Amino acid sequence: MKQYECTLCGYIYDEAVGDPDGGVAAGTKWEDVPEDWVCPLCGASKGDFQEK
Repeated sequence: MKQYECTLCGYIYDEAVGDPDGGVAAGTKWEDVPEDWVCPLCGASKGDFQEK
């Protein structure tokens, strides 16, 4: 599974882990993460992430 890094704060979204606290289940692929999801650390949008 892939990982994506927030270019603003460095938070790593790992598809294997998801963001359970943010409503994204483990195993959720990046393209399936809702467009209105934001970085749990700094509030950045999906557009501020890049694949690691």
